[in-house]
Amino acid sequence: MRVVDADGRQVGIITTREAQELAEQQDLDLVEVAPQAEPPVCRIMDYGKYKYEQAVKQREARKKQSHVIVKEMKMRPKIDKHDYETKKGHIVRFLKDGAKVKVTIMFRGREMVHPEIGQRLLRKLAEDVDELAKIETQPKLDGRNMTMVLGPHAAAPQKPAQKTGPARPRRGADKPPAATAPPAEEHDKADEPAPSSRPIKVTRAEGG
Repeated sequence: MRVVDADGRQVGIITTREAQELAEQQDLDLVEVAPQAEPPVCRIMDYGKYKYEQAVKQREARKKQSHVIVKEMKMRPKIDKHDYETKKGHIVRFLKDGAKVKVTIMFRGREMVHPEIGQRLLRKLAEDVDELAKIETQPKLDGRNMTMVLGPHAAAPQKPAQKTGPARPRRGADKPPAATAPPAEEHDKADEPAPSSRPIKVTRAEGG
């Protein structure tokens, strides 16, 4: 196998036993990092520390990922005005929360003869929420359903803050507040794997 030491220097091609002895001398692990290579490549490292650093990197990457939420709202082509306004209100709330909305018009029986009714309804809805969203997927017929996807604008208007009047003085407000103990600092390291013991053995690195 080809061996790389803990500092990243090439040791060269040596036997597995020689590589294990070299790792033992440094109190480190022998980890296979490129099994598909010819010959396979192993690295001398602290495998517990390596796993810990990988977990930290993955956690940081997950924090930077943007999660897109898609809500669905179903309507009938002959929906009455009250139900339409109610469902539109839900759609507006979803969009203000940053979610995409998939609007589905469900046809039944002879309603399939007039798909243009559903298309007009979807176009009207898109116009009603034009200030908040844009059409990401144009209305299209899929079996007995017609769907359209709305996505919020990059800078959708936020809900106006509720106005409040000046606070009325309370009885005893001139008295100094009682001292309170500061909240205890919380440490949540449950998802941080602690460095494990390091048996001297050949270990295959994940993703290698």
